[in-house]
Amino acid sequence: MSQRFTILRASRKASTRDPFSGGFTLQAEALQDPATISVEEATLSQSDVRDAAANPSVVGLAPVMPTRLIEPVAPPATAAAGGPWGITAVGADASPYDGAGSKVAILDTGIDAGHPAFAALQKIEQDFTGEGDGDQHGHGTHCAGIAFGGDVGGTRIGVAPGVDTALIGKVLGATGGGDTIGLARGIQWAADQGTDVISMSLGFDFPGMVASEVQQGLPITAATSRALEVYRANLRMFDRLMALLAVRASLFGGAVVVAATGNESQHQGTPVIDIGVSLPAAAEGIVAVGALDRAGTGYAVAGFSNLYPQLVAPGVRILSAKRGGGLVEMSGTSMATPHVAGIAALWWHAVRKAQQPPTAAYVTARLLAAARGGVFPGGDDLALRGAGIATAPT
Repeated sequence: MSQRFTILRASRKASTRDPFSGGFTLQAEALQDPATISVEEATLSQSDVRDAAANPSVVGLAPVMPTRLIEPVAPPATAAAGGPWGITAVGADASPYDGAGSKVAILDTGIDAGHPAFAALQKIEQDFTGEGDGDQHGHGTHCAGIAFGGDVGGTRIGVAPGVDTALIGKVLGATGGGDTIGLARGIQWAADQGTDVISMSLGFDFPGMVASEVQQGLPITAATSRALEVYRANLRMFDRLMALLAVRASLFGGAVVVAATGNESQHQGTPVIDIGVSLPAAAEGIVAVGALDRAGTGYAVAGFSNLYPQLVAPGVRILSAKRGGGLVEMSGTSMATPHVAGIAALWWHAVRKAQQPPTAAYVTARLLAAARGGVFPGGDDLALRGAGIATAPT
């Protein structure tokens, strides 16, 4: 039986007989021209897969898997009134930097380009869904507003309103769904555009794939096994994509890549449900972001936020741009992630101004080192909060 595959290509010397093994070796000296990384789609039979794996230019391949935005959640009943409180929590309002000179990519449902929050920005849009540019959902517009939106009606909503260029990769459609081929192409496109930051508030849709396989006649156990095989193959492929981008970053600066951990946990529920970080946030080289709420004079990790983030940021009742105009509150790790994307843009601004190494590795190190711990009055569990609250440069 043939199926759709994502094929990742780059010059390499290493080869493997097993297309899903960990045997691919990615070394700087093996990449003749890392700028020629390509993401392709092909319909392959089992024998085609073996042939593709033997091709020296193929460094990764995986069956195409569905993706979905990380759905916003209802805020806790105890959540304080909304507003752009996240700007203060991450220190963006006190920072002398605004992201000037930076490019930030949002890979999501697109953007309402006519919203006043984005009037001053240079916007480059690219559609990977087939629907055309524009946001037919609203999730992407909200996330973009948090990262770099300008003031709306006198209210600041953006962490880095001085960002010069917004790269809007539409990898999710009107229903919030997409697939891994569109996502991989979006990452490659953003990297090829020379972006400094890539923000992804989305995840691989494992439950959706299981349901689809069941609808096609597979028993639930076989459908789950099949989905797990595809999930694993995509994890390895995205690890390789990030490794290739890391090699290129050593030559061209690269991009800080951030992604949401997911909203599947119930840390205060009955029973307690603790779910680990989802993909793509779990892939190598991606900064996984969890969500914060306010707790008295400090902060607490939101009850829905998945375990093992590297950083946390405000994610409950966050006010940002609304598709069609105005402002709206949303909650989730989707909202926390563009806070960190905006802070990364501030760090790029600071690093360039100080004439420090303008590389993604250096900016990521500064981002992680500046995170604040010790402001969690209800407990300080590293599995919940990682390095701490992402914090702007001062």
